[in-house]
Amino acid sequence: MIRSGIGLALGLLMSVSCPAATPASNSGVEVTELGLRGFDAKAPGAPVYAAHCASCHDNGVARAPGPRMLQFLSPGSIYRTLTTGVMQPQATALTDQQKRQVAEYITNVKLMDAELATDLPLCAPDKRSFETSKPAEFPNWGLGFGNKREVSTAHAGFGAADVDRLELKWAFAYPNAQRARSHPLLASGAIFMGSQDGTVYALDRETGCVKWTFIAATEVRTGIVMSEPVAVRAGEPVPPPLLYFGDLLGNVYAVEAFTGKLKWRVHPDDHPGATITGTPTLYQGRLHVPMSSLEVLSALDDNYACCTFRGSVVTLDATSGEKLWQTYTVFETPQRQGANAAGADKMGPSGAPVWNSPAIDERRGQLYIGTGENYSSPATGTSDSIIAMDLATGAVRWVYQATPHDAWNAACAPVNGANCPKENGPDFDFGAAMVLAKHSSGRELVIGAQKAGVVHAVDPDSGALVWKTKVGRGGLHGGVHFGIAVSGDRVFIPISDAPDGRKHKEPANPGLFGLDLLSGDVLWRQPMADECEGRTFCAPGIGAAITATPELVFAGALDGFLRIHDARTGALLRKIDTTQKVRAIDGSKAHGGSMDGATAPLPSHGELFVNSGYNFAGHMPGNVLLVYSLKRD
Repeated sequence: MIRSGIGLALGLLMSVSCPAATPASNSGVEVTELGLRGFDAKAPGAPVYAAHCASCHDNGVARAPGPRMLQFLSPGSIYRTLTTGVMQPQATALTDQQKRQVAEYITNVKLMDAELATDLPLCAPDKRSFETSKPAEFPNWGLGFGNKREVSTAHAGFGAADVDRLELKWAFAYPNAQRARSHPLLASGAIFMGSQDGTVYALDRETGCVKWTFIAATEVRTGIVMSEPVAVRAGEPVPPPLLYFGDLLGNVYAVEAFTGKLKWRVHPDDHPGATITGTPTLYQGRLHVPMSSLEVLSALDDNYACCTFRGSVVTLDATSGEKLWQTYTVFETPQRQGANAAGADKMGPSGAPVWNSPAIDERRGQLYIGTGENYSSPATGTSDSIIAMDLATGAVRWVYQATPHDAWNAACAPVNGANCPKENGPDFDFGAAMVLAKHSSGRELVIGAQKAGVVHAVDPDSGALVWKTKVGRGGLHGGVHFGIAVSGDRVFIPISDAPDGRKHKEPANPGLFGLDLLSGDVLWRQPMADECEGRTFCAPGIGAAITATPELVFAGALDGFLRIHDARTGALLRKIDTTQKVRAIDGSKAHGGSMDGATAPLPSHGELFVNSGYNFAGHMPGNVLLVYSLKRD
């Protein structure tokens, strides 16, 4: 087994030296739609957690994730942290059985020995090298600094006439996973991506065998970006390129691309609920990291002082990891705003998380991000907004707010808990990344699409609204969830409108839409019928990011189907069911599920790379990377 990095460490500060404390109470709100489970007070690990962990994790100690956040971890990652990670010295007082019990209690999932196994389909020695002269095919998650998610037909290697020739080449089964949402990076003859159990993989592009793995602290939901080639003087060694990514606990990593060796790891935001969902953007030696949070879930505890996290962009020196600047999306520091019905402090303003990948405007020297809702009252003028920041300093140049007075957290659903703010929604984040696009007339626009199902085009110099078009009903899961695409003068909008427990005044409108870039007019619409046929956790709609070429639009859907559309008309050209069982390269059987998150189908040189599986928020599980190639005549 080739595993690099003492990245096993969760960095949880789960110190066994903390005094005993009573586990946090629960508001009683049903949160299965959020992918969470209840805590079993009778579990063997409950008293161990109360005695050794709760006083830190239930009381907001800096960098110590709360119990709701811990539930997103796998039992194996928690166990490894206590046995071989940074918490090993503090956990010496615990027996191996107690460590297992704590891991199972926190996650409410049985720790299976198979999760700790290390057998993977390793490459033969002659396949472990890399094509070091080949840089990353795309510079960032958005496939270009404007985040258009556009691939040329020449780079894709096939067009509309070829989609029927796509056939499965090989499949990789992610171990210990029920979702696959890390966007793949293609570089140096390899595929790099993260996974739910925290493993980052370098796979051989041709066969799918494993060149190396790196174990991060926990789930890597972001995509991965690679450093640019570095010019050196004649005779000097060329430094190896680095890979950059973030994890669920808010850590940022730099790892050597050809070895998997950890170069540096930093935790740029001290808030215990900080997380990273959007892929960092690397530009001219600086790494721009979007900071989000799971404090929105901590609010479920009526006794929790909600809320204090503020979204931000953190810019790091890509070589050292040193923080250069951090700009918060809520300008005011949270203050006490009174007490809730349970007597806990109400804190605010807060929230406006950033869970999309920053777009770079090279000509204007600024970046663009979208924000989510405030977590607590008072609502601010920067939630649900498109924000332009100075690339060099982080100074805010302008703000366009799409939905004012939006404050919401998980205590609001489905009944109002003590921490639900008075605004109570509507929770209409900009989850999808901003796009900087240029029309053939020469007009440049920043395009943002939000969970409300509304698409906004603003002027990049001032933030003034140019046009807006409503194409979806909107809801907690979109509307637009994770990503749009632009090719030529067309904007492609995926709509989820998935069921979210709310009573809506208008019907759902899931599907794919083509808009005119200059006017926002709808050019075509391709509604999505319900093809679930009674499958559990299945729903129509497109929540995941999409990818376009001048001829095609690739969209993975919540119902498990990958659909390929004609970019000019929206006509459906090909439909592939990714939920079907396939034989993975390790001999196991794997299958996909719902497709959501910031991963997206990626065409390249006659192949198509597709992640499938999303066991979150009531969607279908799956654990597979599917690689298609063109069938030879």
